[in-house]
Amino acid sequence: MKHYPVMLPEVLDALDIRAGETYVDGTFGNGGYSEAFLRGGDCHVVGLDRDPNVAPRAAALSAQYAGRFRLIETPFSKLDSVGLPPVEAVVLDIGVSSMQLDEGERGFSFMRDGPLDMRMSQNGPSAADAVRLLSQVELEQIFRVYGEEARARHAAKMIIEAREVSPITTTAQLADILEKALGRRGKTHPATKVFQALRIYINDELGELCQALVAAEHQLAPQGRLIIVTFHSLEDKIVKAFFRERAGEVEGGSRYAPVVERTGPEASFALPKRSVTKPSKAEVAENARSRSAKMRVAIRTAAPAWPESARRALRVPSLSDLEARL
Repeated sequence: MKHYPVMLPEVLDALDIRAGETYVDGTFGNGGYSEAFLRGGDCHVVGLDRDPNVAPRAAALSAQYAGRFRLIETPFSKLDSVGLPPVEAVVLDIGVSSMQLDEGERGFSFMRDGPLDMRMSQNGPSAADAVRLLSQVELEQIFRVYGEEARARHAAKMIIEAREVSPITTTAQLADILEKALGRRGKTHPATKVFQALRIYINDELGELCQALVAAEHQLAPQGRLIIVTFHSLEDKIVKAFFRERAGEVEGGSRYAPVVERTGPEASFALPKRSVTKPSKAEVAENARSRSAKMRVAIRTAAPAWPESARRALRVPSLSDLEARL
């Protein structure tokens, strides 16, 4: 399937490429953003990715743009601990890439049969481990919180019953169980939200995002831009809350309630636009995966004087608990 860098025109507009500046593409994937940045001006780009399978694509870009591009194999949550100087922009496209979804052997999608894996880094517990070892209550919590699945309890119950008969090791097996358990309602496959929830859990995507926000806050140069594209409501809520807190805002800001000034550390970000930017109708028509995308932008101001953590408490089992059971 063709690779689409989601909301590329909007990202480029927010980035405002300038010669000599250094940009971090924190979710390199298939290199769509990085290549567009390099083409857009005489800038330098550092790609980050925890997926070792992106190495050939990164090597090709490095050869094509000698001295202007390099890849560092690391989670984007560690972007401030890989020895980079202050950078002028950090761009994060949160979630799974088209490349990962389209490779059946990676186990991200119910549309292609393959091992029930879902690991971006290919280390640690897999989705198959989760459905094998977690309790019904734990699975229900994951499906309800990370997938916002209304029938999470029934989905978890049917998985527990199925695994007592035989191990669930492939995407097709799990998708079939969920289709029988939840039934078809409309165009969306009944496995969609559960697969999303397992992927988010196995890769600790929300925890990684929280850490990445703080890392970017420390890595950006003055007036540096932090550009984040999300695809899930929980991701967007985390980004929205972080940006507004760091911009010195609390509750309010609607026509019924004014923005309340925060007392505490000096604001470390300014928000050029408080609302989200969404993809154009033309993009959604061409690439259905972009339909849930939202982009938020913040501009770096003062040095951070905030707590190191941006993590929000979520009532879900810890990934480390699953690791301990392997």
